[in-house]
Amino acid sequence: MSDLPAGVERREFDGVERLATRGEPHYGEPTDGEYRAWNPDRSKLGAMLELGMDTGLAGGETVLYLGVASGTTASHVADFAGPTYGVEFAARPVRDLLDAAEPRDNLFPLLKDARKPETYAHVVEPVDVIVQDVATRGQAAVAVANAEFLREDGRLLLAVKARSEDVTRDPADVFDDALAELESAYEVLETERLTPHHDDHLGVVATPR
Repeated sequence: MSDLPAGVERREFDGVERLATRGEPHYGEPTDGEYRAWNPDRSKLGAMLELGMDTGLAGGETVLYLGVASGTTASHVADFAGPTYGVEFAARPVRDLLDAAEPRDNLFPLLKDARKPETYAHVVEPVDVIVQDVATRGQAAVAVANAEFLREDGRLLLAVKARSEDVTRDPADVFDDALAELESAYEVLETERLTPHHDDHLGVVATPR
C-alpha cells in the first residue's frame, strides 16, 4: 500500500475507515470535525489512492486538474495541495466548482477546453502534477497536449474512461491504444483498473519523457 500524501488520512466515519481531507464540505460527504470523507466511488483520484497506486503525491504540489467538473475531487486536492488550477469546458458544473473554490483560495476555476491548452497557457504556471479526468474522446491526446505544463520530474495522474472513447470496443483495447499514444510524451510508471470503484476505467501514473 503506497503512502498517502500529507494532508490525506484514513479516518473513521460511521464505523468505516475512509480516506479523508481537512476542509469545508462540498457535496454532502460525511464529516468528522474538520475532516470530510473522500468517496473513491465519486473520485477517480480517490480510487487510485484507495487502491494503493503510487501517485507520487506528497502534499503541497502545484496541480493542473483537467476535467474538474463540479469540483468533487478538486476540492479534496485543494485541501492538501498547493495552487490547483481546475479546467472545465461545460458551463453548468462550473457553478458548483465556484462554490468549492470560495473557501479555498488556492483553487482557481478556468472555464476552458482542455483540448486547447493554448487558451489558458498564460494563466497556468509550471505544475508538479496533472490530474486528468476528461470524459471525451481523445483522452490520451489531451494528456499529451498538456504535457508542456508539467515539470521534468512531475506526474500525470490519468483516468482513462473506455466508454468515453468508444462504447463498442473492448475496454482493454481502448486502454492499450491510449497507453501507446501517451508514449510520445510520457513514460508510464503504473497502471491499474479502478474497479470496484469505477467500471471500465484505467488509472495511469506517468512522468514526462
